[in-house]
Amino acid sequence: MSAPEIVVLDYGSGNVRSAVRALEAAGASVELTADPVRAEAAQGLVVPGVGAFSAVMDGLRGVGAVELIRRRHAQQRPLLGICVGLQVLFSSGTEHGLTDAGVGLWPGEVTRLRALIVPHMGWDTVAAPAGSQMFAGIEDERFYFVHSFAAHTPPPGAPAALTRAGEDFVAAVEDGTTWAVQFHPEKSADAGLHLLRNWLEALSRMGA
Repeated sequence: MSAPEIVVLDYGSGNVRSAVRALEAAGASVELTADPVRAEAAQGLVVPGVGAFSAVMDGLRGVGAVELIRRRHAQQRPLLGICVGLQVLFSSGTEHGLTDAGVGLWPGEVTRLRALIVPHMGWDTVAAPAGSQMFAGIEDERFYFVHSFAAHTPPPGAPAALTRAGEDFVAAVEDGTTWAVQFHPEKSADAGLHLLRNWLEALSRMGA
């Protein structure tokens, strides 16, 4: 069986080479590009995200990726959002008094965590939903988080994993062919690699 063809969206979001390497280690053929034709054609599209919500949205708009993401979601073609790549899939985000519209796949606002220690940084467990494909075989593992903002309300009708840092927040969403995680699987050692392999294995079930 040939390796799944994955595009990691390159729109200026920090160092995403670690995500490329982790996907390659999980068994994918990976291309880092902002080319909309290549991103459209890929079996799976990864939307990374490092930095502020508004900066990530500016980057996505700059390469015409907002409509691409919406279209792939509507067509039930596999997506994987990572860190702020999860956050921007919600309706809006507010950071430092600035509110910006998100991609809008799901209702809800991303806001600052209400916790004693912010950023929430380090290894933490997640409360995975029953029957999760994303967390199959790694339900009790820990994953690496580093963030100060989060979505707090899971999308309606979509299984979501929660983690607590002062309050519950959305750690992962499994909405049909659209998966997204607040943590960094590429920095989560064997557990993160297992999750990426779960995603790649799901591509065939998703009809990618």
